[in-house]
Parts: sequence; structure tokens; C-alpha cells
Amino acid sequence: MFRQEQQSNAVHRFRFDCHCTSLCQCGRMNNSKCAITHKRRRPTRIIRCIYMVGFMDLFGVSMIIPLLSHHVKSLGASPTVAGIVGSTYGVLQLFSSTVVGSWSDVVGRRYSLLTCLLLSAFGYGLLGLSTSISLFVLARIPVGLFKHSLSICRALLSDLVSEKERPLVMGHFNAASSVGFILGPVVGGYLTEHEGGFYLSSFVCAAIFLLNAGLVWMLPWSETLNHCVDANANSKTKPSKSYNEIKNSVQQNCSDKNHIRHPNASAVRSQTNGGWGWRDMSVVQPAWRQLTSVWIQIRMVASSDMWDVFLVRLLMAISIMLYYSNFSLAMEERFQLKPKVTGYLISYSSMLGALAGCLVGPVTHLYGNNMSALLLHSTALTCTLIFLYATAPNVWQVLLTSTFFAISTTIGRTCITDLELQRGGAQASGTLIGVGQSVTAVGRVLAPLLSGLAQEVSPCGPPSLGVVLGLVAVGLLFVRTPKWDSKTKVKDKSPKQ
Repeated sequence: MFRQEQQSNAVHRFRFDCHCTSLCQCGRMNNSKCAITHKRRRPTRIIRCIYMVGFMDLFGVSMIIPLLSHHVKSLGASPTVAGIVGSTYGVLQLFSSTVVGSWSDVVGRRYSLLTCLLLSAFGYGLLGLSTSISLFVLARIPVGLFKHSLSICRALLSDLVSEKERPLVMGHFNAASSVGFILGPVVGGYLTEHEGGFYLSSFVCAAIFLLNAGLVWMLPWSETLNHCVDANANSKTKPSKSYNEIKNSVQQNCSDKNHIRHPNASAVRSQTNGGWGWRDMSVVQPAWRQLTSVWIQIRMVASSDMWDVFLVRLLMAISIMLYYSNFSLAMEERFQLKPKVTGYLISYSSMLGALAGCLVGPVTHLYGNNMSALLLHSTALTCTLIFLYATAPNVWQVLLTSTFFAISTTIGRTCITDLELQRGGAQASGTLIGVGQSVTAVGRVLAPLLSGLAQEVSPCGPPSLGVVLGLVAVGLLFVRTPKWDSKTKVKDKSPKQ
């Protein structure tokens, strides 16, 4: 009798813990006391370290990006060959984003992040030795296949925080990364002025990625303890076997049936608990088992009812890329602006985009964490701003639209990522973020082609086509948002029943 009562109390205690955390996906923490407890236990140190990893990542990459086309031409490549070589990275990213993201779900964030950083460092180091076109292409292969450190960092952040805190943390991570992308070209341009500047910039970038790998190795992974057993960890007694059995059964029932379930539960427990013993290393696991788990993850995402979210991401990605595709040329043809002034305008917009990452948290709080409604409004605002830019009679209207455009796109990008994780579930966050990056890569392939065709009609052709695609995305959101909200309400009510 006493044992049955002890088991019953254990069930109630574990359900209360699950309600206070995001890993079990049981609820939204409506209780203010639970929210305060969870906020106090948030692993702040490791989150700040991940912000630093994101900053250094884009800082190193942005040192190289502006110099690639000039270096290819200096090697004697024709414009056509330079274009083909430049597209190698995008094509590799298109196919590798989903696979690497799913692989991070299978083997754990730490191992996959270290692998991506080290192989990216190797690629950039090889780029510093490229004295021919063939060696240049060879150097771009490991970078195109494994430069997914930012996606894995986002998946790791989604593992560490609750669903309510996720937009705030993601916004801060995007802001830190954007600052690195703004400062990197300045340092890269300074290094280029010296003899062999491109090679020096490549080696510095490789050193930054090696430094990032060392930072990831020394991260306080002990902070990633499973928050569902926080209450049990605070107790002085060791949990009994019956409690562990009850905990496992309750944890399995806590995940939503509509979410994508993880095919390798042991890997999830290993990466969640922060342990990384030699027996947990994926190197000693059979390769066929890893490939099978990755395939199961990707197939689950492909068969899930998330086509609408990814279609909205694709439409808006192409629309935003069309806005930027001929920005400098359009400013010169429409308003006779010099490239120097246009560069200042682009830098101003980039800085606003970085600062807007800090606004994501307050804005989502204002919307009551209703990400579907916030995505609808930000998409409609982005579409309106593109229209105002395409029909702008003077530079001042372009400046005004650029100001709000940077803010709306930053919020929309965070919203679509958070909505993907809400719909798909935290068990496959790496796969979901990887698929989202693949969809964006498709937009990078299509946008230049559509921009060239639209520009044959008018300098305002690319943004005008972007308005059309944005309106399609807004219409799709109008149709699908009520269904998303109804599913969210059902999920919120299920733990109470």
C-alpha cells in the first residue's frame, strides 16, 4: 500500500516537473511559479558561449565571402567558370543541410558541432593554399558539406530552453551572429591590402574555426542536464527503480502525437544529459546504424504535415532575395546614387537587422507567444515594404522602407524557425532546422534566375515579383493559420484532461 502511494506521488511530482520544462513538451508554463523556477534554472553560461560561437562563426566567414570572386578571377577563371565554381557551395549546402541536421539529432550536438567546425577549418585552411581552380573547388567541398555549425547551434539552443523562451534566445543568437557578419568584411578588407591578403584571411578564418572548436569542447555541458528530473535531483535520496520506470513511461506519454519522434532515444538522452563518455561517442557506433537513423528522421519530416510552413519559408526567402538582388544597380539607375552611398545604406540596414534580434523577445511577449499570428503580420509588413520600395519616388522612401524591412525580416525569420520547431517537436530540432536551411538554399538557386528574368522588364522587376510571391505567402498564411491555432489549442488542453 505504501509502495503504491509512493509511486502515485512520484507520478504527480514528475508530471509537475514536465509541466515546468520544454523537453517533455507538456505545456506552456501557465503557472507563474513554474516560470520563475524554470528561468532560474536556465543554463545561462552555455547559452552565452553559444552566442560567442555564432559571432565568431560569421565573423570568420564574412572575412572571406567578399574576396572569393576576386580570387577566382585572379586564378584565371572566366566569368562562366567563376559562376559555376561559386554555385558549388550552394548546391552542396542544398543537399547536406538536412542530412547533417538529422545527423546531429542522432549522434548528439556536441560531436556533430565539433565535426562541422573542424572540417570547416580544414576547408578554409585548404582555401588558403589554393593556387589553382581545381584546388579552389576542392577546398569548397568540405565547407559546403559541413558548414552547418550555426544550424546545430540553433538546434542546441532549442534543446536548452523552453518553448516560451526560445524566440528570445534565438533572436539574441541571430543578433550576435549578425554583428560578426558586419565586422568581418572590415577586417578582411584590411588584411587584403597586404601582400597575399586573401591567403592570410583564409588562414585567419581557419584559425577562428579551430578556436571555435576549442570553445565548444570546453563548453559547460554539465548545464544541459535533463530539466525533467530537476525536482528529483534536488532531493537527497536516490530515486528508486520504480520511480525511474514511472518517469520513463510518463516522459514517453508527454510528447505530442503529432510531433516527429526521435528514432534513437539513447542519443537524445545522451545529448540531453550532457554526458559524453567514450562509450557514447558516435565513432564507435556502426555507420549503417547512423545512416538508418538519419534516413528515418528525414522520412518522418517528409511525411509530416508541414509542407505549408516550408512553402511559406521558400516564398519569403525568394521574395527577400529578390529585394536585395539588384539593390545597388537599381539605386544607381533610379536615383543616380553612387556605390559608396549605396554601401552605407546596406550597412545601415544590416546594423538595424542585428539590433532587431533583441526585439524578438519583447514582440513575441506582446503577441502572447502566438507565433503564427506574428508570422502573418510580419510577412504582410514585409510584403508591403517591398511594394513601397518598388514604387518609391525618392531615396528617402527607400531609407524608410529599409529601416522597417530589416526589422520585419529579422522577426519573420525567427518566427518561421520557431513555428517549424513547434509543429515538428523538439525531438527532431536538428532535422527540422536542416530542412529549413535546404529550403532556403533552393531559394538561393532560384532567386538569381528569377531576378535576371524580371530585370529584363524593369529595374523594379525583381522587387515587384517579390511582392507577388509575398502576397501568395500571406494568402497561404491566412488559410493555414486557423488550422495551426486549432492544433495548438488541442495540444495545450491535452495535459489538463
